Amino acid sequence: MTSLPQRADVVIIGSGHNGLVSAILLARAGLDVVVLEAADVLGGATRTEHPFPRVPGLGQSTGSYLLGLMPPELLRILDVDIPVLRRDPHYFLPTPGPAGSPYLLFGSDRAATRAQMERFFSPRDVAADEAMAVEVAALRADLAPAWLREPGSVEQIADRYIRPSLQSTFIDLVRGSVADYLARFGFKSELLMSMYAVTDGISGLNAGPDDPGTGHNFLAHNMCRLPGADGTWMIAAGGMGTVSRTFADAARASGAKIFTGTPVSAVTVDGGAASGVVLADGSSVAATVVLGACDPFRLLSLVPEGALPASLTEHMAAVRKPGTTMKVNLALRDLPVFSCLPADAPSPFGSTIHLLPGSAALSGQDAESPMAALRAMWADVQAGRLPEEPTIEWYLHTTVDPSLRDADGHHSSALFVQSVPYELAGTTWDEALPGYVEKLLAVCDKYAPGTSDLVADTMPLTPPGIERHFGITGGHIHHVDNTVAFDQRMPYATGLDGLYAGSAGTHPAGSVIGAGGHNAAMRILKDLGR
Repeated sequence: MTSLPQRADVVIIGSGHNGLVSAILLARAGLDVVVLEAADVLGGATRTEHPFPRVPGLGQSTGSYLLGLMPPELLRILDVDIPVLRRDPHYFLPTPGPAGSPYLLFGSDRAATRAQMERFFSPRDVAADEAMAVEVAALRADLAPAWLREPGSVEQIADRYIRPSLQSTFIDLVRGSVADYLARFGFKSELLMSMYAVTDGISGLNAGPDDPGTGHNFLAHNMCRLPGADGTWMIAAGGMGTVSRTFADAARASGAKIFTGTPVSAVTVDGGAASGVVLADGSSVAATVVLGACDPFRLLSLVPEGALPASLTEHMAAVRKPGTTMKVNLALRDLPVFSCLPADAPSPFGSTIHLLPGSAALSGQDAESPMAALRAMWADVQAGRLPEEPTIEWYLHTTVDPSLRDADGHHSSALFVQSVPYELAGTTWDEALPGYVEKLLAVCDKYAPGTSDLVADTMPLTPPGIERHFGITGGHIHHVDNTVAFDQRMPYATGLDGLYAGSAGTHPAGSVIGAGGHNAAMRILKDLGR
């Protein structure tokens, strides 16, 4: 360990993946870079932990859990390699019925996927799904270069990057709702629409399926371009801590100094420019540039009042929302068995397992309309109620990446629940959490009987729990809600000389992307004449 320097060219607040990307690029440009991390571990929410006291040897990606949106061009610029594993199948839509009940496994065998969709849904759904996939692939290819550039408005990006025939579609999608976009394709099955609305449209958002901007989130979540991904999300071998560890090693090799357990309490300002930081222990580091890789609201709270342009602070206050995502990390003694799957079905465990209200109707049971259930869920959240019919994305990655398993063969798993309130009406999370975790596991039992009995330990993270554990303001996993698109997110240059932002709250979107860290570093080098 080196001692904390009194001065550096650049001080980066936070060691999330974006901050580490910035550290690599700025250090390689010859700048003296210091990264200060409040937690005792690197990576922000991109980390692998051993969080289960009853199963201490089991590894788990406690925060972010998939790698899909990182631009392959960025990895080439950084000259790093992150080992990833393909999920095949990548989506599993089960129903809570016996063997022979409908199910859908989306995988690389497109013919098999189409056959299942036609058998359990309809030819109309096959046509709608394929038409949407073609259009999204075109938008993905067109938009990709814009992610590693300074943002323009939605219209400017459309004019510069999107082919003329899709420009109006792009603008309507980014500004509009995911429900309206999905309705364009004429799906017959509301369950398929609900699946796409949840996993891509409202994932991580403080929003419902009809809210403007959920279309932007849908498009962002379909920007998977890593080699071999074929438009799908991948598993980082060894958990998401592999991403931050790879970047940290490259940053140190380039000369950056990284310090954990070193919280920043204030950004200092002298002569109308950022001049360094003060740490929680009272020490300080002077710097020409201060880069906030923490969430934007944390960064704003560190700056003396009145030092930033009022237009920025007012805009960021207007777009600030708390998180509505809950994650229940699980240690399982064995693999669950889904009742709807025949014995010869492919393993579903590497996939995103969609447990959706309304899926029971496919197996002949009474069930509410899936989209109506989704809207009712969002109404519950807005009223501060825990949804009676939650939507769950269930992950169980240790069948694809066994490196995280312990000596006793436990599996790491997680329930990603969207949406729940940040604050509960009439009760507290401390009071409600144990019962709600039981309710979520009971939902799993409907699809895979006996799952609750397989649970060896849990680590539930409510929105306030996400805030405490990862240090993200409001527990919002995207920092700034992804209903806020492109140039309306936190700007890289804050308007205070020497102070920059480069977290998930900046362009292009919240997730494990790394483009924000790249673009902030490029802006800093440009402003320094480098």
